[in-house]
Amino acid sequence: MQLLNIPALKDNYIWILVLPHRRAILIDPGDALPVLQCLQTYRLTPMATLLTHHHADHTDGVRALKATYPSLAIYGPPETCRSGVTHPIHGPSTLTVCGVTVQVLAVPGHTLGHVAYYLSQGAPHNPWLFCGDTLFSAGCGRLFEGSAQQLFQSLQQLVALPANTQLCCAHEYTLENLRFARVVDESNPFLPPYQQKIASLRAQGLPSLPTSLHTQRLINPFLRCHHPALQQRLGFTQPPVSPSAVFAELRRWKDQF
Repeated sequence: MQLLNIPALKDNYIWILVLPHRRAILIDPGDALPVLQCLQTYRLTPMATLLTHHHADHTDGVRALKATYPSLAIYGPPETCRSGVTHPIHGPSTLTVCGVTVQVLAVPGHTLGHVAYYLSQGAPHNPWLFCGDTLFSAGCGRLFEGSAQQLFQSLQQLVALPANTQLCCAHEYTLENLRFARVVDESNPFLPPYQQKIASLRAQGLPSLPTSLHTQRLINPFLRCHHPALQQRLGFTQPPVSPSAVFAELRRWKDQF
């Protein structure tokens, strides 16, 4: 399998898994036009679409794609059913899509029914995680429906995946998130060189994604709530400190940043 990354809308990424025989699986097609153009350029036939949650910038392209490809199978959690889902799914569960095994993970927080898709079978070198708006490079999603505790637990589930997992997030937020990370995790030695690397990529018009879970463990403050330096920076000085409470405060700070 190969992986394509399509910029869409303001800062979204739509992901396309390219399978043998020019078949494709689409992930979160929020806009049909760039997807249709990509499919034509690479002469691909989409067989299935995976939706992570119900927000329009992840689902609005589904109906146009279905109109163009009537046999397209649409997988998504119940909250996406109004978007034309043909195969409602729940996490945790396992799917077989076009012969590919896909693990469905329940990751509520950003929305209550948000799911992520983890693929290790057939990935050329490292597993892929399509995590929608739950986990970003150097950041995490806003709390639109769920609680801080729910999102914290969802991130703990994702951070427990293998370190070589490639995070395929749905937005190009990395530089913005790194500005915040440099403020709240100011003593982290991994942040300055990583910020420089990402700034160079973006200056060339290149994406910052995918990124490895190993890298995110080093630079993402939302995955480092157990680190004493970060806890102290947020005012948690008296043990015992609850990492979930640190996360909630960190999320509140980011909302106002």
